[in-house]
Amino acid sequence: MTEQNLDNRAINTIRFLSVDAVQHANSGHPGLPMGAAAMAYVLWTRFLRHSPSNPGWPDRDRFVLSAGHGSMLLYSLLHLSGYDVSLEQIKRFRQWGSATPGHPEYHLTPGVEATTGPLGQGIANAVGMAMAEAHLAARFNRPGHELVDHRTYVIASDGDMMEGVQSEACSLAGHLRLGKLIVLYDNNHVSLSGTTSLSFSENVGARFASYGWHVQSVDDGNDLSAVDKALRVAQETVERPSLLVVRTIIGFGAPHKQGTFQAHGSPLGPDEVRAAKQNLGWPLEPAFMIPDDVRAHFRSAVERGTALEQDWRRRLSAYSAAFPELGAELTRRLAGELPSRWDEDLPVFSADAKGLATRKASETTLQALARKVPELIGGSADLEESTYTVLKGEGDFESPSLGKTGAQGAAGGPWDYTGRNIHFGIREHAMGAAVNGLIYHGGVIPFGSTFLTFSDYMRPPVRLSALSRLGSIWVYTHDSVGVGEDGPTHQPVEHFLALRAIPDLLLIRPADANETVWAWRVAIANRHRPTALALTRQAVPTLDRSVYAPAEGLTRGAYVLNALAEASRQPDIILMATGSEVQLIVAAEGRLAAKGVKVRLVSMPCWELFEEQAAEYRESVLPSSITTRLAVEAGRSLGWERWVGPRGAIIALDRYGASAPGDVVMKELGFTADRVVREAEALLGSPAR
Repeated sequence: MTEQNLDNRAINTIRFLSVDAVQHANSGHPGLPMGAAAMAYVLWTRFLRHSPSNPGWPDRDRFVLSAGHGSMLLYSLLHLSGYDVSLEQIKRFRQWGSATPGHPEYHLTPGVEATTGPLGQGIANAVGMAMAEAHLAARFNRPGHELVDHRTYVIASDGDMMEGVQSEACSLAGHLRLGKLIVLYDNNHVSLSGTTSLSFSENVGARFASYGWHVQSVDDGNDLSAVDKALRVAQETVERPSLLVVRTIIGFGAPHKQGTFQAHGSPLGPDEVRAAKQNLGWPLEPAFMIPDDVRAHFRSAVERGTALEQDWRRRLSAYSAAFPELGAELTRRLAGELPSRWDEDLPVFSADAKGLATRKASETTLQALARKVPELIGGSADLEESTYTVLKGEGDFESPSLGKTGAQGAAGGPWDYTGRNIHFGIREHAMGAAVNGLIYHGGVIPFGSTFLTFSDYMRPPVRLSALSRLGSIWVYTHDSVGVGEDGPTHQPVEHFLALRAIPDLLLIRPADANETVWAWRVAIANRHRPTALALTRQAVPTLDRSVYAPAEGLTRGAYVLNALAEASRQPDIILMATGSEVQLIVAAEGRLAAKGVKVRLVSMPCWELFEEQAAEYRESVLPSSITTRLAVEAGRSLGWERWVGPRGAIIALDRYGASAPGDVVMKELGFTADRVVREAEALLGSPAR
């Protein structure tokens, strides 16, 4: 059999393994695997450096199927190449409990590098992956010792190219000159509801060229030599990311549906499957057929990958011998282990009635952590001067080929890929997805920051960070109507509720500077779920921890603040609050106590952590015997009823804010100690004694 015939049989194996799985499930997207199979085959068999027997080999190339609806293309490639994705799993595509869900999931299927499906997210994740590779290479590689040297490949669809997050991320990638990022654009001119001409007529290649990308066109996606040549040119283009605009035919081979939206999002149907197999000279039976020679051809990736990995591990040993400290550090980071004693000697803030904004306490904590945790890297969507997230002296993450002419920044330090301060620009969507990509890659702990109200702009990547069990850190400042003069457009109201609605996301709203330190401890320690920190713009009192309980109580989500004072008495009422409103219940407690009311104060910075505590602990904080409860938070009231119960009350904000000084806004909207006292008295049934 000629090499050309083997290539064709291998490509058709990808096509019909995918088609049969979709048909068997009676659900899925057969068109993309049929149209993109040839270029994917070239990439996976001739270029991709990977190790199917060890999908986590650190120096592997990354492959992201941004067009996640075409997931069977990826599952077919994984199975054929020898990953732990069995033929039985292929046959259970889209079924309960299978490792082959409708869209790829990072933590579920060996070889899946990113959770994709929401269009645009995958290609934007890949930008983060390429950033991580560039940063680690700059930090660790030495002449003759290139331990970090791999590429990130993407297959993206017309739909990806329409999404705004892709535009933001690829603009950033072009600016950063991420030359090891290579995108194959499956340009088939069809989306789910029809041809793209209904809504999309831009020149994508010209747009990417304007971003600073190197752009090539491949007129026929089934021309293996043309795809091969374009990929080789892309690999040689080291100072610009590359886009290959590959013209493909969706549903290629299906005689009645190819090139139409009917091949996009539904099974072909038994008759069209039969016609497609006849058209491409593929046996009608059995389904899920894999010829022996094709299997052997694909499975050569196992031996090849093992050899690549063994060579890399030999080079790692030589590197570690030549640079023992760097070798140990790189090994630790790639293993995802935190440095020993990373959380020792973090700031402790003295009691101060005037206090400190928690964003400022976060800044101080972040500087201390940056010295202890060298893999900490991040930035903001052009708001680092307001979110206080600059890692001072740690340099700016930029392409060294850009030079520093005319640039100004607050970070200090180097201006190259070794820098730890990422300037995302005004691109919240891209920032969120790129932060996830940095985590997917490994070796770094990234954060992204903006104002809390703009978390709306980045909700999809925040949700995906939780779904994918990523330790992403989201730093949100200006966390309430206390922002003040900027007014309702910048004053979050529903945002606590919106973030709490995301399963497996920790939302932490610290009450003072010392709780902020513990919030950062939680965020760094949680490497398999994301954390969102909600921090104040305005100063809040720093509590006297010789009087009030230690701020370490934050790690349990909620704790009794005045535990020492109330140890020998049964409280009449529980006052609970989060963030800046804790100061209101603290002030109210003194006034109520003067009237003979016994008050329990509960700081409740993280509902999710509190929910995870043992029932006995939750009962010790919020005893079922104390049903008179009042919650205070400058956000939507929905959800608090769980904690206050049927006899409790909530001081919350179920309207938008206003433009005025922050203290005026808070007062006018009823967030005062006076109101807390009045509401408490009303709950107790009479003015406090």
